[in-house]
Parts: sequence; C-alpha cells; structure tokens
Amino acid sequence: MIIVKLRGGLGNQMFQYALGKYLALKNITTLKLDVSGLEQDKLRHYELDIFNISGSIASKFTMMFIRIFNNRIISKVLGQYYLYIKQYDLYFNEKILVKKGNIYLDGYWQSENYFREIRNIIIKDFLIKTKPDKRNKLMLEKIENSNSVCIHIRRGDYISNKKTSEVHGACSLKYYYNAVKIILKKVKNPTFFIFSDDSQWTKENLKLKYLTIYVNINSPKKGYEDLRLMSNCKYFIIANSSFSWWGAWLSNNPNKIVCAPKRWFRSADEGDIVPKSWIRVGD
Repeated sequence: MIIVKLRGGLGNQMFQYALGKYLALKNITTLKLDVSGLEQDKLRHYELDIFNISGSIASKFTMMFIRIFNNRIISKVLGQYYLYIKQYDLYFNEKILVKKGNIYLDGYWQSENYFREIRNIIIKDFLIKTKPDKRNKLMLEKIENSNSVCIHIRRGDYISNKKTSEVHGACSLKYYYNAVKIILKKVKNPTFFIFSDDSQWTKENLKLKYLTIYVNINSPKKGYEDLRLMSNCKYFIIANSSFSWWGAWLSNNPNKIVCAPKRWFRSADEGDIVPKSWIRVGD
C-alpha cells in the first residue's frame, strides 16, 4: 500500500496525489490518502473529491498507528511495515521512483518528474466529475473558440498573510507585462482570460490594450471550475502558484506556451518546480 500525506490547497494536494499514484501503479498496489493533517487545518480542507481519482481516504485507525510509530524509517500498521519517506527540499529525487513495498510519503513533491511518465493517467484522474454549469459552459466555449491566453494573478494570502508573503510574495505587474509581450510575439489575435482571487484589484491595475475577459463567475469554493477553464486555454502566463501550475500542465494543447515567473519563491529554493520547457520571465 502507498499512503500519501495531504497538505496545503488544491494544487499542492494534486502534486502529492500524483506521486502517490505513480508509486501505486509501479508497485501494483492500492493508494490511500492521509487527510488527518487537513482535518486539523483551519484554512485548508480535502479537495480532491471533485476529481475522478482512484485513491481513497485512509482510515483514522490506520493513521493513528502511523503517527505513533513513525520514526522516519518505518511505521508499523496492522502488522505491516511502511517505509517512511520525508521530503527535505523541492528537488526531484529519482531514487523515490524505484522504492518498493509499503510506503508513506510526507512532502510536497512539486516536480513533474515524479509523474510525467504517466501523464495521460494523471490527466484522466484530474477530470472533474461534474459537468460545468451554464455560465462556465459559455465561458468554456469562448476559451475554446479563441487564441485563449490564461493569465493567473494570485494575491489573497500572498498579500495579507505575513508569513506566506515572506515565502512566496505576489508576482509584480512588470512580470505580467513582460510575459504579455512574449505572448504577443508568438500568438496572433490573442484573447486574455484573467483569473484572480482579487478581481477588483486586477481590473484596476492590470491594463491591457487587447481583448480581455475577467473570469469572476466562480466562488472560492468552486476553484476547481476555474482550474477546468484555465486548463482549456491554449497559452499561459502563470503566477508562482501550484494552482496555476496545474492549469498550465493539464492543458493538452501541443503548441502551448507557458510563461512562468523567474523567481518562484521570495525566500526559498524553488527546486525543480518549473518544467524546463516553460519560459522563465523576470520583472
């Protein structure tokens, strides 16, 4: 059995699931999701249930024994031993992909190298189970019928939470303008679809002289609908956010262009988060 500890928001949970799914397939075993940490988190909650995933939530009884016997090497659960793997940095560790037996994963695992080999499977697993409502369906049609460029602007806790701001920091307006210039050189007649958790600020501050549509039809509780819309765009200007990372990565456009910020973290090493095929843009 593979057990993966879930933490953070939707984008982070997707990274964690993806590595767990890879190892479960590799070892021909089941995948369980440890949500015990999320149950104690006042800001985050389990969000993967909106997807067509195959992993199921680990029982509280099982997780009780994981916590008691965890010594960073093995954990004894119902008579079985689990190799405990903790992530200490964000760099890809290829040794993890060949681990066998029962495994407990504790980390963020933010690198496509952990699951790129099963890309088609991950894309199917992250299909949203419910169909889009009327407003999202109409927006989806606009996206599909244009040279759609997704721009994601993450503010929220990147601005309001001191600790989060110190680690991440919101991307500057100059970054977005520089990325738009790159897109304009490569894409004819683009339509910019702007996604943000602060739509009012974005409207007042990001001024584009091109066809622009502000996507503000979904509440925070339906962020997955924004993810579906984003992933159907053809080109991307993402924030330093795992949410928009997945919006770009899930796109099946073979000619997609993804612009990502040159600096992912303000005060941390980014590891291997940004794929080498994406364009790094400074500010």
